[in-house]
Amino acid sequence: MGGPKLKVIEVNEDHIVAVQVGNEPGEKLILKAADVTPYCEEGDFGVC
Repeated sequence: MGGPKLKVIEVNEDHIVAVQVGNEPGEKLILKAADVTPYCEEGDFGVC
């Protein structure tokens, strides 16, 4: 499963605040940390 690429702007005890990449001034999303899967990119494509 996937979703929009997010940029984390704040980390709290059990939740994070993020915005969608490319729409940083847009709506802030508050997500439970347990519901988010970390993702990193290397090279020309993403790898976990």
